[in-house]
Amino acid sequence: MSTEDSPARGQATQPAWERWREYAADPAADLPRILGAALSAFAEHGYHGTSIRDVAAASGLSVPGVYHHFRSKQEILRALMDATMDELLGRCEAALRDAGEDPAARFDALVESFVRFHMFRRPQAFVGSSEIRSLEPDNRAAYVARRDAAQRMLEDVVAAGVTAGVFSAEHPDEVARAISSLCVGVASWYRPDGPLTPDRLVQRHLVLARRMAGAPA
Repeated sequence: MSTEDSPARGQATQPAWERWREYAADPAADLPRILGAALSAFAEHGYHGTSIRDVAAASGLSVPGVYHHFRSKQEILRALMDATMDELLGRCEAALRDAGEDPAARFDALVESFVRFHMFRRPQAFVGSSEIRSLEPDNRAAYVARRDAAQRMLEDVVAAGVTAGVFSAEHPDEVARAISSLCVGVASWYRPDGPLTPDRLVQRHLVLARRMAGAPA
């Protein structure tokens, strides 16, 4: 795989994650060309309904050109899902750094980051949830481990809030799972032309998440 088409983190993408609230209008704008084409094809036709020839045509390359960068369609899926988790985790880590040490601020920043990601990265969220079944066992295990790491970030901020007396949740891990479902669910219904602006939608979800965690009314 060439450096140009590598989905791994690097100096070119890290500044975008530091600006964790900012998203390009095109969900594939920050992806290498092949992964952007694969994202569109997998979201529309599914992994098994997409061929390497389809990805090549959508990316403006020949089939051998795609194979020059990726050895198989499975490797493309793995790279795409890795890139998705790189961005989600990178943006969430940046949000926590911005929030500092205050438990309530860290909770709000992380929930906001999750909500914004699932607003603006709906194709990635869809492929990530629907095509996990298409990953080969080792790739699936690696992806699940990273997904679990994202979930632990939510568990940690809820638990820290309970310890600090900011929240009163009796079962912090269960609350964190419920908040995760709330945030992830945004990807299934949010539309840019809907009645709520992104900022307004974030604020409504923060109210819901705080109540779920047991914040004072």
